[in-house]
Amino acid sequence: MDWLVNLIAVIVALASVLAALGHVGYLALLNNAAGKRAGGAPVAQYVRSRWAVAGGTTAASLFAWLLTAGGPALDVVAIIVAAGSGVVATKALQSTRDRYRTGG
Repeated sequence: MDWLVNLIAVIVALASVLAALGHVGYLALLNNAAGKRAGGAPVAQYVRSRWAVAGGTTAASLFAWLLTAGGPALDVVAIIVAAGSGVVATKALQSTRDRYRTGG
């Protein structure tokens, strides 16, 4: 039964890492585009203000992944930490995408 809890913890941690890295990647993309465009200073300033959230969620996700190497008790903690950081990273990515979404 311990292996099942560990498997769930690893899957949740990996999903959390992917969500956090997706947010980091999107911010990097926005920052790059803002640097190449005249008048991109407000976007670059917004991106700079969001790096702390992106870095924090990435660090928490990686920490949760590291916790999956422990026993079943640490797996439960890893699930909680990974789920929390994954939700925060997803909401932050969604709010950034909604702010800079263009018509298509």
